[in-house]
Amino acid sequence: MKVQDLAKKLGKSVKELTQFLEDMGIKIKSPTSRLDDETVEQVKDLFRHESEPTEPEGPKTATLTKSHIKVQELAALLDLKLPDVMKAFLIKGLMVNLNSEIDAKTAADIAAHLNITLEMNLDDTEKPLSIRDHLDKIEEHEIDQNPDHLLVRPPVITIMGHVDHGKTLLLDTIRKSNIISGESGGITQHIGAYQVQIKGKKLTFLDTPGHAAFTALRARGAQVTDIAILVVAADEGIKPQTIEALSHAKAANVPIMVAINKMDKPDANIERVKQQLAEHDLLAEDWGGKTVMVPVSAKSKAGLDDLLDMIILVADMLDLRAISTGPAKGVVIESRLSRKKGPIATILIKTGELKVGDHFVIGSTMGKVRALLNDLGEKIDIALPGTPVEVLGISEVPTPGSLFEVMPTEKEARAITESRQLIETQQVSKNIKNVSLETLSQQIEEGNIRKLNLIVKADVNGSLEAILASIAQITSKDVAINIIHSATGPINENDMMLAAASEAMIVGFHITITPEAEKLAENEGIEFKLYDIIYQIVDDLQRVVNGLFKPEFEEVELAKIEVRQLFKFSKVGIIAGCFVQSGKVIRNMQARIFRGKDEIFKGKINSLKRFQDDVREVAANFECGVVMDGFTDFQQGDMIVCFEIRQKK
Repeated sequence: MKVQDLAKKLGKSVKELTQFLEDMGIKIKSPTSRLDDETVEQVKDLFRHESEPTEPEGPKTATLTKSHIKVQELAALLDLKLPDVMKAFLIKGLMVNLNSEIDAKTAADIAAHLNITLEMNLDDTEKPLSIRDHLDKIEEHEIDQNPDHLLVRPPVITIMGHVDHGKTLLLDTIRKSNIISGESGGITQHIGAYQVQIKGKKLTFLDTPGHAAFTALRARGAQVTDIAILVVAADEGIKPQTIEALSHAKAANVPIMVAINKMDKPDANIERVKQQLAEHDLLAEDWGGKTVMVPVSAKSKAGLDDLLDMIILVADMLDLRAISTGPAKGVVIESRLSRKKGPIATILIKTGELKVGDHFVIGSTMGKVRALLNDLGEKIDIALPGTPVEVLGISEVPTPGSLFEVMPTEKEARAITESRQLIETQQVSKNIKNVSLETLSQQIEEGNIRKLNLIVKADVNGSLEAILASIAQITSKDVAINIIHSATGPINENDMMLAAASEAMIVGFHITITPEAEKLAENEGIEFKLYDIIYQIVDDLQRVVNGLFKPEFEEVELAKIEVRQLFKFSKVGIIAGCFVQSGKVIRNMQARIFRGKDEIFKGKINSLKRFQDDVREVAANFECGVVMDGFTDFQQGDMIVCFEIRQKK
């Protein structure tokens, strides 16, 4: 629609409308300039209630109970006209529309600009949800609203365990057990997941058997597995990687089944395996526990039918259901960039039905389904809950673990995408929430944490047992210490990902950290703490659970400078001609001036010069001119010591 036509329709002058559009950031060249449909609708919404009073008698205070709110909902909450609220956003330099979703802090800023105090009352149910929690909440709501459209969905299963214990062979054997089709083979794994049908029941296996990949998904907030199967070789028993896998499965809070593989080997000892697992809180059913343990042989297929039957039984007990109609929602399992097809994502559908032509959003990107491919690489028209499917038609490669949502229209998809991009520009939010002893202590002191997750690594078992026993003696009536993983050896990548997934703290005793783990810690901001004395671990943890841990700081000398000459300039004042004896001096550094043994001044280096030029830094063994902020009484022979305050390691 042309600007002049819209102005006439709204009863406004072209000049008035042009000014309003420019305030929104839309440049208008002439009255005949055309506006897109979305802009026209937004402007109409803004002027729709213009006849109402511009300064309504709204409340002086309002209460926000959600962590995020749409712009039009904020206007209703503040009891103000939508145009007035939109103008406040424009003044703040924020481009939004009526469906844009803003965070609580932004809402409070806008309310304050409108002379209204926005009080926060965010209970636990309204705090930001993980994608798993978000999906569960969506499913619960839709189940309540649509009980007649429930569908029993396939369970999602991940197989994990120690290297060489038979995970790959077991997966291959299951893959060839597609009993319904009556044929072996034929099921590919190129999309990261596949399905088999056993006795009329569909089972979905994630093709991410390594527990590192399993936890990487969870660490990004999208724990999609329903059942974890731990594979243990009957002839070797549990190994370090078995324990790591078990820790990851426990952290994921999903039912754990055990496949005791290689049962047909001469030195297989199934009872010994059960004994070892019992020491890690997995007690077999025939030992009076609740953990399903099935002896199998991936090589001879012995016990395979029993394992599949137990998977079906556990799935039936979980009663996994989902809404089979309406817009689809799911999680990105895998993503990649294809030269021929463009960005491609493997989506595990959690609820609803996904169809070719659907508009969708993934995080802050959007798209339209151009094609759907099943686990056989075949094109399909519809994907239902529990189904892994490749989606083509995405604007860019999404991050694994991202939430996938189908929108009713392209307009709504664009509105949500824009609002999420707005939020991303307002705050840098990580999918992984990392912790340190200081932040944990602060959160405990503020009452935000009631359980401290801990990963403990030590040099030998004797040290590890002593540390665990000492930690067990730490007393706190308010905070429980939960050791989610303990082992000997250096801190590795799996420890880092487990810490990120579980919001845990890593402490190490007399050990090192692998280069890969250190790089991951640096890239993701994961913190760890190494000790040489056991009682220091206990002391620090005791202070943490008491909310008393405070970081310690120290002064570190960075450079030493000798004053050798004095120069006076009318514009600058006194410049000290100096020689840098050691280190490197940088402009704006903190410094102390010593005359003999006495400190005569402490302040900041205001200016550095090399000959006539201003410079940022000067290295050792070079001359420079120094101007101090607030000090001119230099003498030849004065020593300037530059330093900075650092937190003690």
